[in-house]
Amino acid sequence: MNKSKQSSGSRGADAKEPAGWQAQKSASTRQQILEAALGCFVDVGYAGTTTTLIAERAGLSRGAMLHHFPSKIDIVRAAVEYLHAKRLKAFQKSIERVPLGDDRSRKALDLCLDHVRHPMYVAFLELWMAARTDPKLHSILLPTQQAFEHEWHRMAIALWPEWRESPANLAVALDLMRYVMDGLAVRFVTHGTREQEMRTIDFLDQQIRALSKASLSHQR
Repeated sequence: MNKSKQSSGSRGADAKEPAGWQAQKSASTRQQILEAALGCFVDVGYAGTTTTLIAERAGLSRGAMLHHFPSKIDIVRAAVEYLHAKRLKAFQKSIERVPLGDDRSRKALDLCLDHVRHPMYVAFLELWMAARTDPKLHSILLPTQQAFEHEWHRMAIALWPEWRESPANLAVALDLMRYVMDGLAVRFVTHGTREQEMRTIDFLDQQIRALSKASLSHQR
């Protein structure tokens, strides 16, 4: 009886292992598909990305891929969430490394520039451009972008605590950084790196410092 129970319990434990392995394999395959989709968005654009192309890039049959994601929009939805999580995590790690000193604005801007040059941001930019004429894609992207901007606002307050009491200066500073970085991201995609970028970053740094000083003066 004891041996029978022990044997039965062992078989039950063994039966759980394949299920866990299967779930891990499924998660790995899904990630493989999402990485392939993002790579396609960067290389051939959103319009040029097909489920067949994604499957080929992921090293899967189209049928195997559709088992995980029944349609292109299902892949896109999951890819946007995956991309958002990766971007946010990378951005948080970068900003957390900025020391609270006089040169913090320049260091933060350099990190932002690295961020918008990364293939992840290129994929994000490509999706947003496509969303201009695609309401369904726009509805998928909007919540993740709002969440990213909310977190960026929180990190900015931590980096420039003097702006806490100057919301107008904070809003202007964040808008300046966002719009300039978006412009530099587009230029990088279309023209590559140029010396003019550094001039632009230098000027932007001066404006951020001026807004920071104005916020401190206002509090005194």
